[in-house]
Amino acid sequence: MPKPWISYVDPAKVSDEAMRAEFDRCAREGTPRPESQAIRAHVPAVFWSFANSWRDVFKNGVADHAIKELCRIYVSRSVLCEFCGNQRSIKAAQQGVVEDDYRDLLNFESSSRYDERQKAALAYAEAITWDLPVDDKFWARLHKHFSEPELVEIGYFIALTMGQQRWLRTLGIEHHQILAGTDASMAPGFETPEALARSKQESDYWATRSVKSQAAE
Repeated sequence: MPKPWISYVDPAKVSDEAMRAEFDRCAREGTPRPESQAIRAHVPAVFWSFANSWRDVFKNGVADHAIKELCRIYVSRSVLCEFCGNQRSIKAAQQGVVEDDYRDLLNFESSSRYDERQKAALAYAEAITWDLPVDDKFWARLHKHFSEPELVEIGYFIALTMGQQRWLRTLGIEHHQILAGTDASMAPGFETPEALARSKQESDYWATRSVKSQAAE
């Protein structure tokens, strides 16, 4: 696999015990996976800023975690971040999100897979990701389903993950390159380097489909 444009920090050479413990947690639980944190580790303040935001805003927080997970993958499908798009939230799975729930995100408005609350959140993600115009009707829809603290958290999280995904895509990082041997939070079919390579060659690989769909539009 090609190496990224910025080198990985080797977790074995990290002297800070708390940072090493966080790398271990990444390997054990994923989201974030070790590779992205191995890039951020060049600047400890960046490493911890992301780790703490991910814990407090994505994994925990005031809004429904499963909805935030759907918004995260909507962004992946939109900006074609394969690194992020091939990960899954264990917590969201425990809350009932299944693999089929990820498949129709770019067509969420017409899909029968999502309820009105999920569709409102995804419309929020769509507007932020694609810089769409919004109006009173748009905001009335959001306020119908979410409190203002929830709207702040979901909006902040969408913006955070969108920026990070665009950056990681530019870096060219890939899974199974740091603390290899763990499949924590990997999507089905991406659990090992070999499985990842096979899945990316499939004709229905999601990133290939997304490129074709955008080209058609």
